[in-house]
Amino acid sequence: MATHALFESASGYAIFDVKLHENIGSRVKSVQDSINDLSKFGKMVTLVSFSPFKNAADALENINDISEGILSDHLKSLLELNLSKPKKGSKIVLAVSEVGLANSIFENLAIKCDASETSQEILRGIRFHAPKLLKGLDATDLIKAQLGLGHSYSRAKLKFNVNRVDNMIIQAIALLDQLDKDVNLFAMRIREWYGYHFPELVKLVPDNYQYARIAQFIGDKDTLAEEKLPELTTLLEDDSTLAQNILDAARGSMGSSISEFDMLNISAFATRVVSIADYRKSLVTYLSEKMNLVAPSLTALLGERIGARLISHAGSLTNLSKYPASTVQILGAEKALFRALKTKGNTPKYGLLYHSSFIGRADPKHKGRISRFLANKCSIASRIDCYSDNPSAKFGEALRTQVEERLNFFETGAPPTKNVDAIRKVLDSLALDLEDDEDEDMEDKSDAEMEDAEPILPLINVTPKKDKKKKRSRDAMDVDGADEEPAEKKVKLSKEEKKALKKAAKAARKAEAAAAPDDGASEKKEKKKDKKVKEKKKSKA
Repeated sequence: MATHALFESASGYAIFDVKLHENIGSRVKSVQDSINDLSKFGKMVTLVSFSPFKNAADALENINDISEGILSDHLKSLLELNLSKPKKGSKIVLAVSEVGLANSIFENLAIKCDASETSQEILRGIRFHAPKLLKGLDATDLIKAQLGLGHSYSRAKLKFNVNRVDNMIIQAIALLDQLDKDVNLFAMRIREWYGYHFPELVKLVPDNYQYARIAQFIGDKDTLAEEKLPELTTLLEDDSTLAQNILDAARGSMGSSISEFDMLNISAFATRVVSIADYRKSLVTYLSEKMNLVAPSLTALLGERIGARLISHAGSLTNLSKYPASTVQILGAEKALFRALKTKGNTPKYGLLYHSSFIGRADPKHKGRISRFLANKCSIASRIDCYSDNPSAKFGEALRTQVEERLNFFETGAPPTKNVDAIRKVLDSLALDLEDDEDEDMEDKSDAEMEDAEPILPLINVTPKKDKKKKRSRDAMDVDGADEEPAEKKVKLSKEEKKALKKAAKAARKAEAAAAPDDGASEKKEKKKDKKVKEKKKSKA
């Protein structure tokens, strides 16, 4: 049963004397009922000491220590001052909210601590009535202190690199997919709308973006003259023949005339389509730069679009790095997977990885194998990008080379490079680059210090495979005995031949026994053996 209570607030530490008898404390429900009533709870606890924090930084430091279960100097001095070291037979028990902090207090000060349900209820009551129990503090002061400490505590815990935020990649790839749909839909709309006026332009200019720019430039086809031919040629990427064909088609076009007001709306819509297409190009550039910064290895292996879709589908790069290769392989094909499990059909071989060029280049019979191999490399690349301090695209290039070699292996049978060898080469090249970029101050270090320096990534210790024990031939065992005759191979005998050999051996033994000068002991032995054999045969029968 707790005799004292430690209350940690945003303003400081407080120690209360708990005047709660053991028989009352055993009834948790009665304690809970009396907590809400200040008149009853005020008789249970009495303030012994309150030690405020010096400033906001001191409050943040102490709260961090509490969350990590560390006894700070401030709290240690407060406990030593108010709670004398317990002697033998003393019954000082301190109610603490954090179990880790309770263990630290007991180890450093030998004060018994309690974090049971009853102690938590007492601390809850102190927290509920804190503005009235802590004299000299208003409720508004405690609220302001809690708000400021909460903001600073959250800001201190959220430690991340601003340049490596993968949320921007998720938003960018989602917007890019939406823009692809919108640009295609709007391009079809501008073709249909402007086609009433100039239908021949649809077949002459198949590209949607180019069509919108030319429709915006031409406007009314009747105004297209030879003076506009140089500008039209520039829009068509210096294709003067196509520009002349467009001019000839405009002169003999079968399209209907459009009023000036309608043409203004068509031109405005064409301008909007062109602006959306231009923004889509800039978004692709932004996504490429962001992917090379956040996940360079995954980008070098798969490309910006597929890598960004994998990160978006997983939710974050950290989640993707935690997935096994089997999960990465079917990301994006969850519906097909559950349908196959429900109908007991064939499960999908790939999901988002299907858009990779490696699977497109593989033969149909090897698509499943190469997708499984590619998912394995994607899992490795995502973990390197997520957990290395300085991610490099060289790992992704090495993994991409391995996938190329695996494709070559399916065609020619040439063995690909092992993971250990590929990663070792990258680590060696990074070590050489690091040595070249070192400052002049680093050159003064001794060779011993340089050897003790940690590598960029932990080196991989290869465990040698256990060689299977092979039966050594006579030539391998005895090199000097090459002139000896080889051992004769045992010839397998049939059952009849084995029986004949056994009978011949018995007859030979009988002849030897008959020729031996003994008192018939050998004959008795032979008879006994025959009797035993006959008894065994009868028992088996």
